[in-house]
Amino acid sequence: MEQVLELFGNNRTPTLDGISRLTILSMVINESLRLYPPVFHITREVQREVKLGKLILPKEIEVYIPNLAVHHDPETWGEDAHLFKPERFADGIAKASTAYSNSSAAFLPFGLGPRTCVGINFGITEEKIALSMILQRHRFRLSDKYVHSPAHVLTICPKHGLQIILEEL
Repeated sequence: MEQVLELFGNNRTPTLDGISRLTILSMVINESLRLYPPVFHITREVQREVKLGKLILPKEIEVYIPNLAVHHDPETWGEDAHLFKPERFADGIAKASTAYSNSSAAFLPFGLGPRTCVGINFGITEEKIALSMILQRHRFRLSDKYVHSPAHVLTICPKHGLQIILEEL
């Protein structure tokens, strides 16, 4: 919240330059996407026979990439992989994980490579603008009635909704 107020005050419209400097909000968004990616797996069809380690994947087989499992793997993210720790992303996505020589390949909430979701930049920018505009005037906290229960519908979402309390600044 402090960074938003520092960049935009409590009444300036967020700008693209300011949005790109919201490092703390970026870390919070990335950690949220790590713990709760929009989808819990990515499906790909193998186009030609491929050797993957000791496995041989035949042509036209469907492969499920369990990004939810990858994002919660202690070998990849450390023993605290289940905890919400935005500071993991303080040095960027590529250095957030402990595995793969600190590669960004461990973070795939929107896919990876040439088939990454085309809307990723738009979606994250939109999220930063919306949150900035809310945080300029409000503080929010979870209601005591909130029950943490992620569910898979089309995307991962709170089964019972997200009860938050907005407090004016």
